[in-house]
Amino acid sequence: MTVNRRKNIAVIISTIFLFLALINGWPYGFFTLLRLIVFATSAYIAWATYIGQKEKWTWIFGFLAVLFNPFVVIHFTRELWSFIDISVGVFMIFSVFMLKLAQKARENK
Repeated sequence: MTVNRRKNIAVIISTIFLFLALINGWPYGFFTLLRLIVFATSAYIAWATYIGQKEKWTWIFGFLAVLFNPFVVIHFTRELWSFIDISVGVFMIFSVFMLKLAQKARENK
């Protein structure tokens, strides 16, 4: 599986969770899972863009990984988190089309 395909699958799953979070009535555990999924996706893409030397993308996804990290929770109001979820979801959809990662050539040993 190519790097772009893995990235796109992770982004789509994260985006689905971000948009599902807009529905009221979810238990707190859902939001912990949301944070974990978006954190893992953002950290993976930050790492992949770092390897691919796409510095701006690395900073953006690194920031998203910090924002959604499940270990040191950042507390905002529900309304602000809804705005963040929509914004990040739209940005992630945008990244599917705009961010193309090069397949790193493997050396045969």
